[in-house]
Amino acid sequence: MATSTTHDIAARGGPLGGYIRLMDRLSRATAYLAGLLFIAGVVVICHMVFVRYVLGMSSSWQTEFTVFSVTAAMLLGSPYVLMTGGHVAITILPDALGGIGRKLMLLVASLIGLGFCAALAYASWIYVWEAWEGGWTTGTVWNPPLWPALLPMAVGTTLLTLQYIAEILRGEG
Repeated sequence: MATSTTHDIAARGGPLGGYIRLMDRLSRATAYLAGLLFIAGVVVICHMVFVRYVLGMSSSWQTEFTVFSVTAAMLLGSPYVLMTGGHVAITILPDALGGIGRKLMLLVASLIGLGFCAALAYASWIYVWEAWEGGWTTGTVWNPPLWPALLPMAVGTTLLTLQYIAEILRGEG
């Protein structure tokens, strides 16, 4: 969570403070986008229920769209969750250690998270590129191109990686 020291670091001038502020703004912006994507998924599910059960027609795209939009919402919202400390964390051991031991454990955990997210971001961009180049589609009745559904994974994990760096610089890791 943010402390007065955290705000001092982000508020200061220079490249580190600027980077932290930029990442915080990007994380907030993608959180708003994630909210809109989640709402779109809910609206489309309501549409599907209406079409199927009121009009008695079949649906071909609604389920797939909802899976893509809600998944994109989760991935694009993850940097904001990290920034605000909204993720699940078990801190019994670091809290018991306190002081430098706590800071060191949190830093190691953040570095492991950073490494994992960086690897996932790299692999995600390769996957998006392969889907684009290969003209991959979902293979369903609707059968849209696959790359737009994969893009939020690449963008979300990239922003999560960059937010991890901001949190480490901020002293939260």
